[in-house]
Amino acid sequence: MTDIKVLLIDDEQSLAMIIKDTLDRQGFKVTVVHDAENGLKTFVRERPDIVVSEVIMPGMSGFEMINRLRQYDKFVPVLFLSSQSTTDDIVKGFEAGANDYLKKPFSMLELVVRIRALVGRKAPEHDVMEAPVSGKQHTSIEIGRFTFFPHKQMLQMGDKSQGLSYRESQILLRLTERIGRVVNTDSLLLDIWGDNSFYNSRSLQVFMTKLRHKLSADKHLRIINVRGVGYRMVVD
Repeated sequence: MTDIKVLLIDDEQSLAMIIKDTLDRQGFKVTVVHDAENGLKTFVRERPDIVVSEVIMPGMSGFEMINRLRQYDKFVPVLFLSSQSTTDDIVKGFEAGANDYLKKPFSMLELVVRIRALVGRKAPEHDVMEAPVSGKQHTSIEIGRFTFFPHKQMLQMGDKSQGLSYRESQILLRLTERIGRVVNTDSLLLDIWGDNSFYNSRSLQVFMTKLRHKLSADKHLRIINVRGVGYRMVVD
């Protein structure tokens, strides 16, 4: 896979140049910026195939930048680089919309492998939400007292509506297509995150907690954790 366009955002200029030189030699086309504000502007202008970004930068953080970037593009792969690598930091990164997280210091070979893997998995159409697992195109789905609009990423009950993140919407779609049946954890992780690593599993748990909170207005609607297997949505 050649001619992959990489947007690299890192305020450590010497490290950024080392990464750029390495990726250039591997056939990537790399644009480097040193702060998140310019990273956003460059992303909108150049539409790279992948964003590789530091988390901690002066001004806007990498987390905030990715949150804003996801308003433009829900599918472009995002790889965070950071020395901040506690479980909480990593989960926060996935919540912000990242696809992978690489701890500094790291092997350049590992960085190259991860970039190729992420670009190889990205959705072919950036402006269209990923198709449901069944292949059906749902305009709306009734879930208990809620109406779920997958393409709008929205839940509505009466005159009250609440937005969903892309991953929340994708998880909910898979659960609602199999109401009463177990949705395997690995299938959720592989379909939505691209791999079933430990950190992605923790991220999935966070998103399940958020969905349960958003669905809590309907006391007859539950997402049950089937230990060691997956999740099941039930309507009492």
